[in-house]
Amino acid sequence: MKKENKMSKTSVCALIWQMGLPMIVSMVLQAVYNIVDTAFVINMGEDGVAGNLALTFALPIQLLIIAIGVGTGVGINALLSKSLGEGDCDKADKVVGNGIFLALAIYLVFLLFGLFGAKPFIKMQAQGDEQVARMGAQYLAVCCCCSFGAIGFTIYERFLQSTGKTMYSTIAQVGGAVTNIALDYVFIYPLRWGIAGAAWATVIGQTVSLVLAMVFHYLLNKELRNKLKHLVPDRNLIGEIYHIGFSAALMQGLLSVMMLGVNLILGVAPNAQTLQGSFGIYYKIMQFALFACFGLSNTIISVLSFNYGMKDGLRASACVKWGVVNTLIVSAVITVLFEGLTSPLASLFGMASGNSDKEIVSVVALAIRVASAGYLFMGFSVAVQGVLQALGYALYPLLISLLRLAVFVFPAVWLLTLTDNAAHTVWWAFPLAELLTSVVSALLLAHAVRNKLAPLNGVRMRERIAQHT
Repeated sequence: MKKENKMSKTSVCALIWQMGLPMIVSMVLQAVYNIVDTAFVINMGEDGVAGNLALTFALPIQLLIIAIGVGTGVGINALLSKSLGEGDCDKADKVVGNGIFLALAIYLVFLLFGLFGAKPFIKMQAQGDEQVARMGAQYLAVCCCCSFGAIGFTIYERFLQSTGKTMYSTIAQVGGAVTNIALDYVFIYPLRWGIAGAAWATVIGQTVSLVLAMVFHYLLNKELRNKLKHLVPDRNLIGEIYHIGFSAALMQGLLSVMMLGVNLILGVAPNAQTLQGSFGIYYKIMQFALFACFGLSNTIISVLSFNYGMKDGLRASACVKWGVVNTLIVSAVITVLFEGLTSPLASLFGMASGNSDKEIVSVVALAIRVASAGYLFMGFSVAVQGVLQALGYALYPLLISLLRLAVFVFPAVWLLTLTDNAAHTVWWAFPLAELLTSVVSALLLAHAVRNKLAPLNGVRMRERIAQHT
């Protein structure tokens, strides 16, 4: 009851910051795993450059694991928050049980892929480079076969977030990230496990996050009852989860599609390896900004779903306003930081041997500087996606992702690779795509407010007038 009062009575702007800052940290730390692995691998000696390509080729599947886990978690988050807001405790308990069942089912799929699909997937991209194929397959197999930590954490994290305990999900995420960083150094350098060490450091760190999140959930989420009977799959409830979560999974999955597609386009450009290597590093750095925006977007989903479930139109409208404004503030801060720290960020990946990595550092620095010009537009679109998901729209958020990650990006990247100096011009494709997408996002937001929130505000106003007459 206390938590319900917090979600329904605390100032919306303050509530979004209180819940959002831990979620921003939590989401940003998800990017740490790939960043740390890449930084350690590319600097491990003569195999560093090949290792970077291997990680780049493995990343689409890692993003897919996150996408399906996060998409499922978004559906759970929205439905659980809405059920708690409506006071339907029985349904909330069933959402938790079915969420755990879905996590187990998702893990089984990626376990099978790790056993039988990792090697062919990497070999398909390596184009005859046996060293890259071997390293990539080794890394991806470990990450998939032990993906229970990554998948499970995205589910238990949402249990904590839906009840307002975002600080504890952040503590769990920090614990895993610190473990990953420490083990990356130990496994890759003193023990000389190479790229396999990076993989084991990642999955162990993810498992630590899962264990901590489980402990916090079972000890602190007293408003949710955890019984074995709730693990029995409920087809209707799973349908409700994926009514919202499926589009979220597709949206996240498009990150994987975008990376794979851009990599293939860059592969036919002059100086392809430099462009591909640079794009792989830039993309992982860019995830800091993107995941920070996702952190506030997830906060919007929790707070807006709760108040929309209570049919409080005034607070729901305030959620939309402050959710978008605060996301723009975060985007602006990250833009300034990235513009100011471009050289140090790029240099982090420039200690490998040879001259090729020096060229990569130069191109990465340019990519960060140019592409960060689009972060404000990206932040706005991601915030709008959170609003649309919380209000029950499934297709509109997916449309936004399709535009910014495929429809606008692929043609722009392809056209710019045809220019004389593609290494300098191709990066403008990303802010251009974000700008065009933000225009469409603004139109969809106006439509949602008009059709979903305006009627609630009208009802609440009539109720208040009736109370005073």
